[in-house]
Amino acid sequence: MKNIPLPTIKTKHSIPAREKVYEYIKSSILSGHLNPGEKLTEEHLAKTLGVSRTPVREALHKLESEGLIKTRRKRGFIVSRDSREEVEELFELRSILEGYTLRAISESISEEILHQLEKSIEHAEEALRRKKIEDVFKWNTRFHDTLHELVANKTRLHRLIVNMRKYVLRHRQHTLRYPDGGRRAVEGHRKILMALRLRDPDLCERVMREHIREAKDDALQSLFGEAS
Repeated sequence: MKNIPLPTIKTKHSIPAREKVYEYIKSSILSGHLNPGEKLTEEHLAKTLGVSRTPVREALHKLESEGLIKTRRKRGFIVSRDSREEVEELFELRSILEGYTLRAISESISEEILHQLEKSIEHAEEALRRKKIEDVFKWNTRFHDTLHELVANKTRLHRLIVNMRKYVLRHRQHTLRYPDGGRRAVEGHRKILMALRLRDPDLCERVMREHIREAKDDALQSLFGEAS
């Protein structure tokens, strides 16, 4: 197993070590630092994170219960790979949440925010022309971050979106690396911006859900060789 690029954990009384270990490992899996099929062992993780094996063991069992890792036949764990059905479900949930979000903000969004969104699109277009996929990913993520910040006052909705996006970002770069995936993502953002400028709630929700369906198809094609 490769070294995890994470700092040594310094335990505070307010946060149990097992929770810190759990969050670090989960973040590494969802960010792609730990890939599907990668081996995890208590010994290596404890040494890497600078803690005893007990909080690592507890964190691993919690991650197993969530389906992010699974036990190996011989010893230790491996990072799980999402099934086709799980990827489809994830993107469907995303389309519902983000479609609703765009509807909710469509009639009150400011010109300043619209300008920020346009700048993110322009940066992504420039990165696409230069074939810098990581930068396309960064600016496309910034685009959605800007939208999500507008519903931060809707506590339950915002919490659901934040949690869901942690899982979505695990597959996000697959959608951009698939041929034309980056281009389709940027074009989708242009359509979203247009719908927001028209301040049409129905159009906003429809355009966002179509944008995410396209992302789902690119992810399925990249991961499994077939779209929905």
